[in-house]
Amino acid sequence: MPVLPWTTPNPPPPSTEVHVFASRFETRTLLGALMFLARTPRVWRQVSRAPGAYGASLKAEPFKRTFWTLSAWESPRALEDFARSGAHGPAARGLAAQMKDSGFAAWTATSDDLPVSWAEARRRLG
Repeated sequence: MPVLPWTTPNPPPPSTEVHVFASRFETRTLLGALMFLARTPRVWRQVSRAPGAYGASLKAEPFKRTFWTLSAWESPRALEDFARSGAHGPAARGLAAQMKDSGFAAWTATSDDLPVSWAEARRRLG
C-alpha cells in the first residue's frame, strides 16, 4: 500500500493544542481511484506550503479504491482555508462524482502527540 509518510511543513511549538483531521475516501471505480492518484501530487505540494499545517500523511489502497488522509493543523480555520483553496478545492469538487463513500473525524491533541498513529485515525473513523 503506497504511503506518503508524515511530513511536517511547519513544526508546532511544544505542548501546543493542535487540530487533527482524518478522512477516508472510497471511489466508485478504479478509474476514480486513478483520478484521485493523479491529483495527489499537486494537493500534497499545497499541504507542504499551507499556512498552519503542522503535519500530514496519506495512505492509498488504489486497488481497493480507498484513500486515507491524516493531518494536523494550527486551527480549524487553517484546515478550512487549505480545503477551499489551491489545488485541493478543484480536486475535491472534480472528484465528488467519483466518490462512493467517505468518512471524517476531527479532534484536538497536543503537538507532543504528533505524529498521530494510523491506528488512532482508523479507530476514530470507525
